[in-house]
Amino acid sequence: MSEVNRGSRIGGWTRFVTARPRLSLLVALVITALAVFAGSGVGDRMGSGGWEDPAASSTYATKALEREFPASQPNLLLLVDAGHKGVDDPAVAAEARRLTERLAAEDGVVGVGSYWQTRAPALRAEDGGEALIAARIVGTEKEAGETLERIAPEFRGTQGSLDVSVGGPVAVRHEMQAIIQEDLLRAELIALPVTLVLLVMVFGSAIAALLPLGIGIVAILGTNAVLRGITEITDVSVFAQNLTTALGLGLAVDYALFIVRRFREELAEGVEVRDAVGTTLRTAGRTVLFSALTVAVSLAAMMVFPQYFLRSFAYAGIAVVLLAAAAALILLPAALMLLGHRVNSLDLRRLFGKGRKKPIPGDGTADGTADGTSGGWGRTAALVMRRAPLFAVATATGLVLLGLPFLGVKFGTADDRQLPSSAEARVVQEDIRSGFPGSPGGGLEVLGEGGATAAEYADYRDRVAALPDVLRVDGPVVSGDHAYFTVLPRGEAVDQDTQRLVRELRAEPAAFDTSVTGTAAVLVDSKDAIADRLPLAAGIIVVVTLLLVFLLTGSVLIPIQAVALNALSLTAMFGAVVWVFQDGHLSGFLGFTPTGDIETTLPVLMFCVAFGLSMDYGVFLISRIKEEYDRGGDHERSVIFGLQRTGGLITAAAVILAVVMVAIGTSRVTNTMMLGLGIALAVVMDAMVVRSLLVPAVMKLTGRATWWAPGPLRRFHDRFGVSEGGSHPAAVAGASDSAGGTGGSDGAVSGAGERDKVGV
Repeated sequence: MSEVNRGSRIGGWTRFVTARPRLSLLVALVITALAVFAGSGVGDRMGSGGWEDPAASSTYATKALEREFPASQPNLLLLVDAGHKGVDDPAVAAEARRLTERLAAEDGVVGVGSYWQTRAPALRAEDGGEALIAARIVGTEKEAGETLERIAPEFRGTQGSLDVSVGGPVAVRHEMQAIIQEDLLRAELIALPVTLVLLVMVFGSAIAALLPLGIGIVAILGTNAVLRGITEITDVSVFAQNLTTALGLGLAVDYALFIVRRFREELAEGVEVRDAVGTTLRTAGRTVLFSALTVAVSLAAMMVFPQYFLRSFAYAGIAVVLLAAAAALILLPAALMLLGHRVNSLDLRRLFGKGRKKPIPGDGTADGTADGTSGGWGRTAALVMRRAPLFAVATATGLVLLGLPFLGVKFGTADDRQLPSSAEARVVQEDIRSGFPGSPGGGLEVLGEGGATAAEYADYRDRVAALPDVLRVDGPVVSGDHAYFTVLPRGEAVDQDTQRLVRELRAEPAAFDTSVTGTAAVLVDSKDAIADRLPLAAGIIVVVTLLLVFLLTGSVLIPIQAVALNALSLTAMFGAVVWVFQDGHLSGFLGFTPTGDIETTLPVLMFCVAFGLSMDYGVFLISRIKEEYDRGGDHERSVIFGLQRTGGLITAAAVILAVVMVAIGTSRVTNTMMLGLGIALAVVMDAMVVRSLLVPAVMKLTGRATWWAPGPLRRFHDRFGVSEGGSHPAAVAGASDSAGGTGGSDGAVSGAGERDKVGV
């Protein structure tokens, strides 16, 4: 194609981003500096909870008990070790009472009680060597954390003849938050240099390699500033910072790889710098835009869930995706305008290759061929398409088998065992779990409201005690029109029997209004909330993805294939999550404690993130196949061409993103480890199995019908759809006629002027 034609297609967006590149970069630098200031300290303002449904019955009961009976909901536990003297020694008892009085005098601490005051058996270890002081720190998560930071040093350690450790839910949350922030910093220190090395290996040029890294840093810092603002109006989970880092680097690398690669291709063909930027934005730029939209939609679907843990990932994900795309479509073209041919400077690979010049990745010559269809990826695609039924069946069967362990998934709640075994809060909880009577943390509280007589309370208590899954009922504790009972289940804290008991308690008739809370009740309500909203979230993802891919391709079948194959690519991740993290395989190697279940919200989170990233790679591949099909109308050659041109690119991007996710997966908090390693596996499987084997096999089986669309949808695409420019109208017209569909779309026949309506 002549340079005149290329230049004539440069649209308004290209003129905008290339008119004053230095000014664009200067403004970006100033905004980034402001983002550093605005986002500072964001981690300290985040919470480490958010798994409960705020509108659930259990949440209401918990808040009512906190208000009416603070001692019923302790979140701070002091584990007092009396040593060889035992907790009943008079000197130990006197020291412990003084310690209890000191804690009760602290601001923000209510409901203080201890074994030495109440003589409650549940507060004394079975061997008599340890006992508990329980209290409640009031306020929000942030306020409770600040109170804990203030008082913990005063009570931790040696107190006279006693040795005191600090635990309880508030300590678990606080320690988890601190560990996540430390682990995130370490992950960034691992991921950034490794990513830079991999980018240098991909591009050869150190200058080109620094561009994706710069885009990622801008996206991460900008998202931290956005999250800092969101924390002013709602709760945000500290876990969302991990997603910010992973997606900020991963998507910036994806988008910059695609754009820089295409820009270097244009330069290699002798195109002027400004025209090369224009062609790049019109082709790769559109693909990046559609990719960003598909990823953002997948993450936005988490907004429909009530748990702020999931909503936090939507906030972070949408922000980082849009910022990465904006930086790639605004700042990166400006940088390329200034760099020009210097984008290929500083070829560090010459240090290891005796100065031999390397071909530009993905330019069609890397395999020694000019047409970009006969290299390694092209030969792979051709082989797969020759044996399409075999590869399609074998690959799909293998993925399904890898996902089978997920059929045995058991859902639970996150607890102290998420922390490393050396964490003080976990050590306290482990001592309580193993050394104290009853089922610590497994009790259910039944709140009674409206008032009742002593006889009515006693009748209700007796009927509850007679339920088969109930070990003991304590109470009622009465205050005015409110009362509460503590129900100890026979089973574990969140096993199926205890969850069934929650529903039985809620169905049990009473002369007063009742509501149930406790660990199992929160889990039941969380599972119900997710089940209620999951169809809506899945529907949003599927419908919007189908629409976006249709607008990109003009095909009815390709969007359906994209959704189905993306979902299939996630099976290995879900199977591995259960096999490793629920069942405990490799737990010794990875260094975590299996709990026998998976936190309820994590599969939803992992699906939304991994599905979006899979679509990211899918759009890259489909758009290049579509571009070649528009140009020549040869279906099989288009698939081979598309895989040859993008196979190495997608693999490189997937490996880099997997490195980032594995770095996140080195966290000492089990849920973060699961998130990082699980998504890393999903990304690698999608890029190296689904995109390389399953997609070409399926597209071979569907043949030219792949590009078909009925008349009304074809006309809709002609009016509103886009394609990755560069089409030869005559060829496209012939392809469309012979295929009987939208191969190349009728809109392409009208020439460059028609394409400029949607051009960038």
